[in-house]
Amino acid sequence: MNVFITGASSGIGEALAQEFAARGATLGLVARRKEILELLLKKLPGKHYIYAADVTDKCRMREIGAQFELDSGGADIVIANAGISVGVLTEHFEDLEAFADTFNTNVLAVAHTFHPFIAPMSRRGRGHLVGIASVAGIRGLPGSEAYCASKAAVINYCESLRVELKKSGVQVQTILPGFIKTSMTDKNPYKMPFLMRASDFASKAAKAILAGSSYRVIPWQMAWVAKLLRLLPNVFFDKLFGNRPYKPRRGQ
Repeated sequence: MNVFITGASSGIGEALAQEFAARGATLGLVARRKEILELLLKKLPGKHYIYAADVTDKCRMREIGAQFELDSGGADIVIANAGISVGVLTEHFEDLEAFADTFNTNVLAVAHTFHPFIAPMSRRGRGHLVGIASVAGIRGLPGSEAYCASKAAVINYCESLRVELKKSGVQVQTILPGFIKTSMTDKNPYKMPFLMRASDFASKAAKAILAGSSYRVIPWQMAWVAKLLRLLPNVFFDKLFGNRPYKPRRGQ
């Protein structure tokens, strides 16, 4: 089993790397800082490959995707996990750059990650393309304009691609984490119900991916929350979340 993971140097990506390595997979690990990947490599059983890259660089992602195909003999699972989260308020001109950065990393980079694997997977008639979205993509939350919008885009992009590739044998899967304890969520100034350890999330996510689930919210409790949020009329949703504290903006 050959697994390619972006954003592998910390948080969910690192936990997924540890989970799949423990399952005997050969990994292709992507992050911007090579030295962090080298440290992770020393902790993992088995032989793996590391690639220093910025996921927003589509040419570099195409290059390393092709390289992992050669190094591993062909990817079985590709997990587009790299992402950023920062508070954004559109009223502030300086936040527009953070808005663009969030979309470049959280949305466009998912397509950059999947692109080099679609043709070879389709030729083989199998494979998993996995987009890590978020429950935050279900409804918009105050102060998280860019993050919520970007994760909603990931959900819809993966659905479009799933239907498109269905006849090829390639499975496109969307995983929606709830609150996972990472350095990213440590900065959140609000309550985080059903907070999970990254290792626990990775175990459940791996099971869902290998089982072929097309859409999975983890943990299961957040799946019910997501369903309720979808059904909640705007007037009640606005009252419930209108006074929610904002995630810190860039530089705060």
